[in-house]
Amino acid sequence: MKTTGPKPLEAHLQETALVLSEALPYMRRFAGQTMVIKYGGHAMGDEKLAMQFARDVVLIKQVGINPIVVHGGGPQIGAMLERLKIKSEFVDGLRVTDQATVEIVEMVLAGSINKQIVTAINAAGGTGIGISGKDGRLIEARKLRRSVRDPGSNIEKLLDLGFVGEPMRINPDILRSLQNSNLIPVVAPIGVGENGETYNINADTSAGAIAAACGASKLLMLTDVAGVLNKDKKLIPSLTAKDALVLMGDGTISGGMIPKVETCLDAVRGGVQAAHILDGRIPHVLLLELFTPHGVGTMIEKTP
Repeated sequence: MKTTGPKPLEAHLQETALVLSEALPYMRRFAGQTMVIKYGGHAMGDEKLAMQFARDVVLIKQVGINPIVVHGGGPQIGAMLERLKIKSEFVDGLRVTDQATVEIVEMVLAGSINKQIVTAINAAGGTGIGISGKDGRLIEARKLRRSVRDPGSNIEKLLDLGFVGEPMRINPDILRSLQNSNLIPVVAPIGVGENGETYNINADTSAGAIAAACGASKLLMLTDVAGVLNKDKKLIPSLTAKDALVLMGDGTISGGMIPKVETCLDAVRGGVQAAHILDGRIPHVLLLELFTPHGVGTMIEKTP
C-alpha cells in the first residue's frame, strides 16, 4: 500500500514548530541581555517591513531580551526641508545644520518618525515609549568639528557644520529605568549641549554610544546592504576588530561602509560583545540573526 507524506499544511506547521524549537537555546542564551537596534534606511520606509520590524521587536522583548531602538530619518528630514523650501547641503555625508534646519530635524525625528515607530510597536502588542536624547539629558553632546584639506593649497581648514553634534556622555540610567518598567525605548538621535542647545547627531553614532554606555551585548545596525563585502563582492560573515582595520586600510571597506564599521569598532572597544551590520530589507532580519544557527549579515567582534 502506497503511503503519502504529510499534507502541505501539516508540513508547514511541523516546519514552524521546528524553527521555534531550534530558537529556544538562543532565547535562553540572550534572556536578560540588552540589545541596541539602529533602525533606518529602506526598512523604515517600507510599510510592510516596518510592521514586521515592530512585531519582531515586541517578540524580542517578550522572550526576555531588552531592546533599545535608535532610529534615523534622513530622507524624511530632506523631504520636509524641501517642502518648506529650506536649502540644505552635505559635507562628508553630514547635513550642515543651521538654526532653522535643526528645528526641522528635531520636529521630524522626535516628532513624526519617533511616534510612528512607537505606534507600530504598540499596535504589535508591545509598550513603546518615544524619547529624544534631550529628555533627561540622555545624550549630552558637543559640536562636531571636522577638518578638510584644501586640494590646492594642501592646508587643513576647519569646517563649521552648524548644529551637528557628537555624543559626549550617555545617561544609561534613564533607559534602564524604562526597561525595568517593561517599556521599549525608541530614541531619536537629538543631543543637548552644555547650554541647552540642540544638536543633530548621526543615528549610527548615537546607537553605538548608547550600546557601549548601557553595556549592551549586541549592537544591531540595519542598513540597505547585505553587510561587509570582500573584494569579490561576497559577504564576510564575521570579522575581528583587527580584520576590519586591515580591510579599511587596503580599501576593501570603503565609502559609506567606513563610518558604519567605525561605529561598530567603537562599540566593541566600549565593551559591546558583538556588533552586527544587517540588511534591513530582509524580512525578519533581527530574528534570523538572533535565533538561527548561522545568522545573517556581518558580525564584528573584539580582537582576541
